[in-house]
Amino acid sequence: MNIEKTSTTPVEAPVVNPDAAHDAVTAVDPRLLVREQGLKGYVSEFRRKMHAGDLGSIPVVLGLVIIAIIFQSLNSAFLSAENLNNIAVTMVGTGMMAVGIIFVLLLGEIDLSVGSVSGVAGAIVAVMSVSHGMNEWVAVLVALAGGAAIGALHGFFFARIGAPAFAVTLAGLLFWLGFMLQLLGDAGTINLDSDGVVGKLTTYYFSDVAAAYGLAAVAVAVFFVTSYFDNRRREAAGVPSRPLSDVVLRTGLLAVVAFAAAIMFNQYKGLPLALVLFLAVLVITDFVLRRTAYGRKIFALGGSVEASRRAGINVTAVRISVFALAGFFAAVGGLFWASKIAAANQSAGTGDLLMNVIAAAVIGGTSLFGGRGRTWNALLGVMVIVSIQYGLALEGIATPVVYMITGGVLLATVVIDSITRKTQKTAGRA
Repeated sequence: MNIEKTSTTPVEAPVVNPDAAHDAVTAVDPRLLVREQGLKGYVSEFRRKMHAGDLGSIPVVLGLVIIAIIFQSLNSAFLSAENLNNIAVTMVGTGMMAVGIIFVLLLGEIDLSVGSVSGVAGAIVAVMSVSHGMNEWVAVLVALAGGAAIGALHGFFFARIGAPAFAVTLAGLLFWLGFMLQLLGDAGTINLDSDGVVGKLTTYYFSDVAAAYGLAAVAVAVFFVTSYFDNRRREAAGVPSRPLSDVVLRTGLLAVVAFAAAIMFNQYKGLPLALVLFLAVLVITDFVLRRTAYGRKIFALGGSVEASRRAGINVTAVRISVFALAGFFAAVGGLFWASKIAAANQSAGTGDLLMNVIAAAVIGGTSLFGGRGRTWNALLGVMVIVSIQYGLALEGIATPVVYMITGGVLLATVVIDSITRKTQKTAGRA
């Protein structure tokens, strides 16, 4: 008896409506489509962000504009080239330290020892180079390595032992303050060579007008080139990208700001070395956070430690490295402060420095709850704080009032951050 064998090969079901299938469009995140809709898209995106509580840097920028208008109306010297140049140099010490604090805040933690660590760095350089005659470059490297080692030690107790970061760094604040006083000895103050490596950090200016204009031109060119090729990569990958007109507009706005700053600097002494170093640090650290696997791990830890651990991230190593970075940048900031007064003394790293560092990071837009922020926030935040300080100083306002106003600004920023998080949770975006 013959038995027919039927084929078991699966047959594709015919497409019922081939025209509809051909015209189907893959769903795309509407936030990405904004880049292809021009001005109309950005207006709708702005409204969406406001509704969702995603304010970004808008409050800080508006705050800076309001500060400039108020103090300029009170004293015409506020927006003078000399005053703005002094603000630019003064803010670098605090700003450098705020960069390190931002890394820690992204984890949702805090480091209270950075003020004392900055004082230790200045004391190390002064004792080794002045008291013991060591080459100043070597002393600087030792100070920076010491700051990183101190931060790594704090990170070890936090990440490996499990002690709360608040308690560990609070203990560090006291211990390293005592260590700094011990290093300085009975004299209490060691003067630095104003023409030395540390001394020139805040006193050296590129007096040639080409320096400021050249830096502005390079910044604008690099921004345009990176934006343009980033869009090309997006187009090649089939991902929505910014239209060329948008890139040109952003580049134009940056050019206006950059060249206006260059004109201002060239009206008084020239481009300060301190600001150049600060901007270089911001560019490098921003690249690390946004473009490297290490940066993505930091953001992941700030979002959820348990999820990061299950994803295979070495939580302990990342935490220790972040606190080491905080210690390193605290030491860098300490060198700038030592340069500012051309000495290492017992008051270094004390007073309101710690609060200003944390306030700069938070006011600039870094969340206290972790997972949100950029190192550029340090620039915006420290500009707000130092501008307020200089504006009030021009008016002869007493120090207690300066503290109260700075505290009020910090409180307002924290309140905005808290409201933003609640609004984002309501909108389902937290």
